[in-house]
Amino acid sequence: MYQLQAQASNLKLSDPELPKIIAEHAQNMRLNILDMLTKAKSSHLGCSFSVVDILAVVYHAFLNVESIKQQQLDRDYFILSKGHSAAALYTALASAGIIPEEILKTHYQDGSVLCGHPMKGALPGIESSTGSLGHGLSLAVGLALAAKHNGTNNKICVLVGDGECQEGSIWEAITMAARFKLNNLTVIVDYNNLQGLDITDDIMPGTFEEKFKAFACNPISVDGHNIEALLAAFAQTGRTDKPDIIVARTHKGHGVSFIEDKIEWHYKSFSPEQFSQAHKELCS
Repeated sequence: MYQLQAQASNLKLSDPELPKIIAEHAQNMRLNILDMLTKAKSSHLGCSFSVVDILAVVYHAFLNVESIKQQQLDRDYFILSKGHSAAALYTALASAGIIPEEILKTHYQDGSVLCGHPMKGALPGIESSTGSLGHGLSLAVGLALAAKHNGTNNKICVLVGDGECQEGSIWEAITMAARFKLNNLTVIVDYNNLQGLDITDDIMPGTFEEKFKAFACNPISVDGHNIEALLAAFAQTGRTDKPDIIVARTHKGHGVSFIEDKIEWHYKSFSPEQFSQAHKELCS
């Protein structure tokens, strides 16, 4: 497994080296995902790579990682609604020191708790079982509403896919979030414009910013692979009385040239030759 010495709890937002350090964590996360999914002969490489930079910022600059490690009742929560990107979540948890790096080797192996989709309670930081799309946001809305009711200041963060936003339950949940002014809720849309079998914009045209604004939310647009821009986007959250929606434009398979923006890499896994080429690119 690929490790860095710096852990989330040691980093400060004012540190000018923070973007560089987070980028290094993101690159190591990609290398770990590459190893995990190739060993498992499993798919979902493309959509795992598209969210890596986002999750690196979430766990190294946005959430209170210590509260997650200690399983505090009023801890910060992250829900990966697009559960098929589970490999990215596992590497982020390891990168932040919430779960041990060594356990990544067990992904998708017999007896492992690191399943192809997240399994609630398997390890600290795995807050929900997801895979059936459109459910994670409803759960996050409930957590955010409970935090408001209890008067706690913890953050609730949820990542959904752009294709997942075709689920009606997403819009039912966001209606509730706006109704109760859940400004402790941050929704991230992984807008890579590719879903399982087609181009997202062709299936359901229209900009996410306009849609979420129409639902009385606060949309924030950002390049989902620009660490400094992501840091600035997350810094804008919680400033209004509306739920924040970070619309992160990403590329499926980002980081490996021959799979980037290729729709077939939603489900394919690497051959030994492709693994070697991808590893070489990520290490260059």
